[in-house]
Amino acid sequence: MKLTLGFSTCPNDTFIFDALVHHKIDTEGLKFEVTFGDVEKLNKWAFQGKLDVTKLSYYAFTFCVEDYALLDSGSALGNNCGPLLIKKPETILTPESKIAIPGEHTTSNMLLGIALPEYKNKIEVLFSDIEEAILTNKVDAGLIIHENRFTYQDKGLEKAKDLGEFWEEETQLPIPLGGIVVKRALPLEIQQKLERVLKRSVEFAFENSNSSADYVRHHAQEMEKEVLDAHINLYVNDYSISLGDKGRKAVEMVFEKTGKSTNAIFVNH
Repeated sequence: MKLTLGFSTCPNDTFIFDALVHHKIDTEGLKFEVTFGDVEKLNKWAFQGKLDVTKLSYYAFTFCVEDYALLDSGSALGNNCGPLLIKKPETILTPESKIAIPGEHTTSNMLLGIALPEYKNKIEVLFSDIEEAILTNKVDAGLIIHENRFTYQDKGLEKAKDLGEFWEEETQLPIPLGGIVVKRALPLEIQQKLERVLKRSVEFAFENSNSSADYVRHHAQEMEKEVLDAHINLYVNDYSISLGDKGRKAVEMVFEKTGKSTNAIFVNH
């Protein structure tokens, strides 16, 4: 059976999906047609039901949970890895300041709304262009995610607020950034098979960390090996193998914070 699969070119995604896509593991007869997209593009495709399996922001998931179920493996979730609000050192932020966000339905935008609700003047910018938008004064500040965490200081920018830190202090839970979901319309046995295969892929990646190096490097925005390794180490962890009780509570907290029901989030067993 062939499934359409969407994920980003970010190192954490290519790292965990490499073994699955390239059949380095037993995929139990499943084949995959891969489409790449940035996080907000994947979110919007999920709203359209475009893909059978997709990475998406946890905030976006609250809008399409009736159509998709969450897989236990593959999540970007952890501690000290949340989005950062950054700016030029001389910039003083006010409620009128222009804030670049990587997408309306990203978890980072949800966190900004909870932590700093006075900032309503938001402009959507592709996540990889946010630093440049600040440097060229198109915006006053911006929310950065992914590998930009490791480069913003080199460009003379500074952190105004760590939204992941805010979440962890507020909830005592890890920050759930993005997860992998599967269409509920697919037979339950296919959903469960996919869950097994994805877990196998993540475990293979951990056990054979060099195996995915070429695939990761080919798609990465920042090519320096230290940045790639730091990115993977930050976003791929035990929660990526299995959410566990704490990870599941963190996901449910996103639904609670946005006033959504926490019923039937996960693939049934």
